[in-house]
Amino acid sequence: MVRFHDPRARVGTNLESYDLARDVRADDGKGVVVGLLANGFPDSDIFIAKVGEVIGERLPAAELRYWNKGNAGLPANDAILGEIADCDVAIAAYGH
Repeated sequence: MVRFHDPRARVGTNLESYDLARDVRADDGKGVVVGLLANGFPDSDIFIAKVGEVIGERLPAAELRYWNKGNAGLPANDAILGEIADCDVAIAAYGH
C-alpha cells in the first residue's frame, strides 16, 4: 500500500482581513507608481521586466519604475530604497 504525505501545514496564525490603502486598479492604474526591483541574480532583470510588461497590460496608466541592485549578496543601497519608498507598490524579484 502506498501512503501519500500531505505537505500542507496548518495555519499558524489567524487570518486578519484588511482594507487596501489604495485601489490600484481604479482608472487603469492612473496615478499609481509601481517599483520593480531585480535583486541581481542572473536573469532577475529579465524576469522583472516581464512582470512589468504584464502589469503594464493590466494597468496601462500606471507608471513603472525599474531598479537592479546588481549583487544578490548585498542589500539594496539607500538611494534605491529611498526611490522605492516613493512608489505606491513595490515588487522585488529574483532570477536564475
